[in-house]
Formats: sequence, C-alpha cells, structure tokens
Amino acid sequence: MEKIKCGIITVSDRSSRGEREDLSGPEIRKWAERNNINVSKEVIVPDEIDRIKKILIELSDEGIELLLTTGGTGFAPRDVTPEATKEVIDREAPGFAEAMRMKSLEITPHAMLSRAVSGIRKSTLIINLPGSPKGARENLQFIEKAIPHAIDLLRNQVTDCGGK
Repeated sequence: MEKIKCGIITVSDRSSRGEREDLSGPEIRKWAERNNINVSKEVIVPDEIDRIKKILIELSDEGIELLLTTGGTGFAPRDVTPEATKEVIDREAPGFAEAMRMKSLEITPHAMLSRAVSGIRKSTLIINLPGSPKGARENLQFIEKAIPHAIDLLRNQVTDCGGK
C-alpha cells in the first residue's frame, strides 16, 4: 500500500516569528513516522486566517492527502484555525473532532474548549489538533486507526473497514 502523504501546519504567531520553538510539529512528525506516514511538508504560519487558508489550499493542491494543523483552536481572539479550515473544506468530517473531544474529556475538562474541526478539501483530509505537544499526541492516538481507511476512501480504493 502506498504511504499516506502528510503535511503538518503549525499555527503560532510566536513560532512563526522565531520567538518560540515549535514543539507540536515535531511531535506530530514522530507520530507520523511511527504510523508509516510520509511527512512531505512542514510549515509554520502565524495566527492569520488568510495565511492559514492559503497554506491549506496550496498543500491540498500539491496532493497532500492528510493535513494536520496544530494550534489556533481555542478561545483566544487570534485562534482562527477552525474558521480558516471551514472556509477551504468542501465537506465536513465531524467524527474526527467529535472523537478527539470525547476522549480528551476523559483527561481534562478543558477539552470542551476545543473548537477544532475536520473536513475534506478535494481528496485531502484536514484535521485540526491542539497546539500543545501532549494534546496533539493524545488526540492523534484517539483517531489514528480511522485515518488510513479515510485516506483509502478519498483515494477511491475499496478496502475492508476492519470492523473492531
């Protein structure tokens, strides 16, 4: 089976200016490597809706099959990753965000503050993750079993859904 082509987008004003090291992007890369997913692009952008939309569109148009964003999903005024994502997706894929919130609530009540969304642009699955390395890692573990099947469906490849 062909490896999934993944892009990681860190959304952070401070990291984009070089004022703070990006820790979540590398954490997501480690997860991808453990799951035999090929990370072909890693980008850091500021919390600006137009910049986020532009990179989501560019990477999707380049054939990236899985776009994982980290950061910008909370309540702060500059947290606009969900809005940018909603503006570029063709169809929602709410199950990923619902599962991440549900499982995260077992760990922290702050999970209900997540505004993360997930959706499909053309044949790219876009998933918003929390901005903390721990949150990103935990949330990926909650959804990792569904991602390969989702990508197969977007590739229009018939697979056995695997059941349990």
